[in-house]
Amino acid sequence: MRIGIDIMGGDYAPEAIMLGSALAFKELPENIRLVLIGDENQITSICRNHSIPVENFEIVHATQQIGMGDHPIKSFSQKTDSSIVVGFRMLKEGRIDSFASAGNTGAMLVGAMQVIKSVPGIIRPAIAAAIPRLTEKPILLLDVGLNPDCRPDVLYQYAILGKIYARDVFGISEPRIGLLNIGSEDEKGNLLTKSTFQAMKDTTDFTFYGNVEGNDLFGDKVDVIICDGFIGNVMLKEAEAFYSLIRKRKIQDPFFEKFNFVHYGGTPVLGVNAPVLIAHGISNDIAIKNLIRQSIDVVKADIAGKIKEAFK
Repeated sequence: MRIGIDIMGGDYAPEAIMLGSALAFKELPENIRLVLIGDENQITSICRNHSIPVENFEIVHATQQIGMGDHPIKSFSQKTDSSIVVGFRMLKEGRIDSFASAGNTGAMLVGAMQVIKSVPGIIRPAIAAAIPRLTEKPILLLDVGLNPDCRPDVLYQYAILGKIYARDVFGISEPRIGLLNIGSEDEKGNLLTKSTFQAMKDTTDFTFYGNVEGNDLFGDKVDVIICDGFIGNVMLKEAEAFYSLIRKRKIQDPFFEKFNFVHYGGTPVLGVNAPVLIAHGISNDIAIKNLIRQSIDVVKADIAGKIKEAFK
């Protein structure tokens, strides 16, 4: 297995990405190879300064970098030797099994959509986030920002994507799917959620629990919560805000520490033809280590292959 990492992406790149890769290497079996994509001179310099054996990794030199403030579409087409573009090219060619970056999110989405492309049958891919809860397994929330406007058939497909991910990555044998709404009653909601509920209520494609509300986000009613990317992004950022507030209030609790994004690494793009993972721009070395571990889990579970099979 070959895991591709964009060494040049992120607010603390390349050092934090390199150090995170070194941490991950210590925990990896021999059959997994980390492929570092970026400026070879900077990579070797960091390895030398931190006594990291450079031979532990495969280095693919890229002369350019897409900055966090660069225009995603323009930079992707103009910086053809950037670490992000090179990474997507390698993923498409099968030279790596997954590609992950903490860099320019827009450019990563351009690569996912234009280079790797959607699985045939998928109307719109989604990005999913794991949300902690008191039970052992987290809740999967999607979409959390890729598609702010959705149709009922798109949300229906999200439920299938969420089912596959929760089943094969989280290990939940029959994930319960909930539709995020302003009430639990069947008739609640706006035009979108009412129409989606009607499409889901008698389905055999997944186990549909029904409507759930915002206060069910950390509960055990369902395993997957479906919503459009606008609402999902607001929910995710609100959870991050509460974690930040708890830290500022110096409240110590093991459960609340699960909300620290570094434990999850990144969010997968579900519905494209190969594993693509996007990490937070402020990712540190621990976050990158967990991003690499998450990439391995996605590849092992063959999520892209199972999504293709489901949408034949």
